[in-house]
Amino acid sequence: MFYPPSLDLENAPELDVLAVAAHPDDIEQTCGGALLRMAEAGYLTGALDLTAGDMGTRGTPEIRIRESREAARLLRLCFRENLRMPDARLENNISLRLTLMAVLRRLRPKVLILPYWEARHPDHYVASELGFEAAFLSGIRKLDDSSEPHRPFKVVYASMYANVPPSFVMDITPHFERRMESLFAYVSQYGETAEGATLFPNKDEIYDRLRSIARFYGNLIGAKYGEPYVVKETMRVDDLVAMGVRSL
Repeated sequence: MFYPPSLDLENAPELDVLAVAAHPDDIEQTCGGALLRMAEAGYLTGALDLTAGDMGTRGTPEIRIRESREAARLLRLCFRENLRMPDARLENNISLRLTLMAVLRRLRPKVLILPYWEARHPDHYVASELGFEAAFLSGIRKLDDSSEPHRPFKVVYASMYANVPPSFVMDITPHFERRMESLFAYVSQYGETAEGATLFPNKDEIYDRLRSIARFYGNLIGAKYGEPYVVKETMRVDDLVAMGVRSL
């Protein structure tokens, strides 16, 4: 059974998987399928948007946060919050690292999903750096005696828009359409509007592009749709017979 996502950090459960991204709708595009798959497998999942997209051409922070809550429901998240950090001015400074550290200590995720560390938008790669360093600091007890230290066991990077070989691809075939539905919950960004019409592709074009990307990564693992991820450490295999994806 799934419940509406908690918007209250103090009452949120400890999470199995937490995704952190710069703007509302980043998570839906890059790792929404994995979050949905994990939720339907019984894991507690959540999303943390660092900014409300204040500098975006379309919509307002209030609208985008409201839309993110509907997207959270569609992704079956049990937690979502927006930290309202400065959009287009996101910095990896000690103040924001400690702010994020406090959230990580409260939610205690086992797995942390971050944006890939290279990106066109500065906020995206800063969010990656900020998330990694906050997760490291979260394990240092003396930084904050009022909360218990915690570090995620695994940090993975959503590499959907990075032209790099993935460390692994997750099969999201049963979850692709609902992932797209969660993205299009951001009507202010993807609905038909004259605002920014010359800057952004329309909804059908975005669907076609993301479907093509998911088809490409799915094909790499013999599935219809896939999401790519990168890890910095070497992955361990204990059973050669149980390895997935055929070689021939």
